Amino acid sequence: MKDTEEIRYPQPRHLLLSIPFTALLLILRVVFQRTIALPLGRKMGLKEKVRKKVSPNAVLEAYYRTHQKQPKERDLIGLAKQCDLQPRQVERWFQSRLKQDQLSLTEKFCEASWMTTVTGTTSIIGLAILYEKSWFWNDRECWIGYPCQPLLPSIFAYYMLQLSIYCSVSILLLFQRKKKFDEQLLHHAATIFLICYSYCANYLRIGTLVIFILESSACFLDLTKVFVYVKWQRTSEISFILFAIMYLSVRIVIFPYKVLYNTYYYTTELIKPFFGYYFMNANLMVLQLLSIFWAFLIFKMMYKFLQFGTMKKDIRSDSEDNNSDEEETEQKEASTELCM
Repeated sequence: MKDTEEIRYPQPRHLLLSIPFTALLLILRVVFQRTIALPLGRKMGLKEKVRKKVSPNAVLEAYYRTHQKQPKERDLIGLAKQCDLQPRQVERWFQSRLKQDQLSLTEKFCEASWMTTVTGTTSIIGLAILYEKSWFWNDRECWIGYPCQPLLPSIFAYYMLQLSIYCSVSILLLFQRKKKFDEQLLHHAATIFLICYSYCANYLRIGTLVIFILESSACFLDLTKVFVYVKWQRTSEISFILFAIMYLSVRIVIFPYKVLYNTYYYTTELIKPFFGYYFMNANLMVLQLLSIFWAFLIFKMMYKFLQFGTMKKDIRSDSEDNNSDEEETEQKEASTELCM
């Protein structure tokens, strides 16, 4: 589809404009964390636990960098003999060394505060943009005139904003040390691919609905992390309940009704199925299956919350060293990240 003087269509080269927007978001993130997030964390009572640096050990350090960061029992015994230590001492060294590479509580709080601001802002922007669009209320409007649907400036801006956000987060993951690095990076890479594909295929109308619906519950997830880091237990539990209600309503009820039914049936009424039709629906179904899996985990957490009256017993692990506040916070963080 070629542009005319009056009508513009999505072009793959437009996606390159997300590069400067991504750089701008990275700069804004640094400014936000230093000027807003850090003072806010201190006012909310964020307490950073001083981490003890591990004692230098060339043998263990070489194994840590070149092999597994959590060695098995057989390897622990071998390393203990080389270093003239007890296996339990070697195990604790690796545990402390792994924590030393992880983000501090302050860094996690700043990141969660930034993402809460971003997801909350984009949700409001998305609602403001889509509220006046015909396809937001009438699902069949997503396909009327396809593929020759003009590119609206507001939709272009919304797409570039979402693409830039995911690109900036992915870049940060490449330089940050996190436990769930691979899973998070894979998730964001898949999202970036789907956004780019839907833009190039001019699935902008249904694409905006997918982005808005799936991202509308993310704000409560990031907000829950903020309260977990400052140890506002009751507030974090209330925030998690709100997130669970929003997540289950949006992804298990609204998404199949508003998106899947639309893409599977309304499209065949207006256009003849082609490769893009099957490819698009296959990706959307994968998203729905993931949502169902995460919903099962949320149901499990909610059941234990109702059973024990707190998230604490659900989120804590069964390990022997689960008494420290830092590990408890990390376990709560892990429980919320399951829903991403």
